[in-house]
Amino acid sequence: MSEEWMLWLYAVARDPVPVAVAGIGDAPVRAVDAAGLQAFVSPAPAGLSDAEALQAHLEDPEWVARSAVEHHRVVAALASAGPVVPAGLATVYSDESRLTASLGRYAAGLTDALDRVAGRTEWGVKGYVRGGPVSVPETRAGGPGAAYLQRRRAELSARERRHDEAVRDADAAHAALAHQADGARRHAPQDRRLTGEPEAMVLNGAYLVPDARAEAFAAAVDALAAEYPTITLRLTGPWPPYSFVPALGMEPSDPDRLPDGGAVHAGGPA
Repeated sequence: MSEEWMLWLYAVARDPVPVAVAGIGDAPVRAVDAAGLQAFVSPAPAGLSDAEALQAHLEDPEWVARSAVEHHRVVAALASAGPVVPAGLATVYSDESRLTASLGRYAAGLTDALDRVAGRTEWGVKGYVRGGPVSVPETRAGGPGAAYLQRRRAELSARERRHDEAVRDADAAHAALAHQADGARRHAPQDRRLTGEPEAMVLNGAYLVPDARAEAFAAAVDALAAEYPTITLRLTGPWPPYSFVPALGMEPSDPDRLPDGGAVHAGGPA
């Protein structure tokens, strides 16, 4: 399979969009027109000759991080001009004919998705257990060793209660925010090693918000942060609607998937 025909897919739109941003590895981005849709692609990075080669790259954290930033930059530029269905990171087609065939096959679903996200933007809300010292009563039972163990058990119990309260309040905050949005998704909480935060994440929500209600949504996040003192809420975005569109190239029965000529999808930013 010749690498020069490999295509990296960024997003699908309904209308032509002027692209003024470079793609992965500064490759030129262009539109492929099929089934009344526009697919925005660039030549795939060197070394992506088949699914095995792609998997090897995906196991390289530095390559993934760098590619994710470059991929998102293009998707965000396209989304700023109109509704798009973003492709997940590393959605790669072997050639243009396979891509156009896929667009034709899924045109109805893609069109529905474009209608659903038009005039709307994805916002993220991440919630963390609110930190601070844990207060436990002093104990004088037994000797110093016994008192220390009792204190440690009391601290652990208090931390568990605080975490449980934060989870309960995060559930309530998510429900309230979902009422403010046209769509809501709750992703799995991220590990501290990914967030860099000292406290556990208890909410990793995504919300599809009409652009006209963006300020009201942000105000709702602030109000909920004040209402629930057990959690710290952080608003992120705006993002292209990654969480509210069908994944491209995900069908396991798709005969056009690499290495036989189609797409490999490796997920997008959460």
